[in-house]
Amino acid sequence: MLVRFALAPALLALAACSTTPPTPSATTDTEPGVLDTPASIDNQQLEFRLASGTYRCDMGRRVDVQRSTGDAGLIQIGWSGKRYQLARNPSHSGLPRFEDDRSGLVWIDLPWKSILLDRDTNKPLASDCKLG
Repeated sequence: MLVRFALAPALLALAACSTTPPTPSATTDTEPGVLDTPASIDNQQLEFRLASGTYRCDMGRRVDVQRSTGDAGLIQIGWSGKRYQLARNPSHSGLPRFEDDRSGLVWIDLPWKSILLDRDTNKPLASDCKLG
């Protein structure tokens, strides 16, 4: 009788291991501004739906961001009294990274905050930037 009770938990554990987890549904609840699939499975670059406007950053800095309605791979930014056009570059992490080859400005775009970098020094020019 004791053997039967000892086998029951082992059989239940074995049965749990053999079941497959449920397949995630095609529609999942994601944070606002986040798509649930990458733009392309081949290069695994993430896409976020983000708004144009003035991003307020640390130390009183601000960056004006204008997103192209026709081409998600281009943005224009206003920084230090000048306008720059930045093109999306594939990033190793898949995060949205826009760069202007001439000026060396790099804008990393995230739903919760963004950052403007100097490509040549890898130092932030404006960090913790948030729309609003």
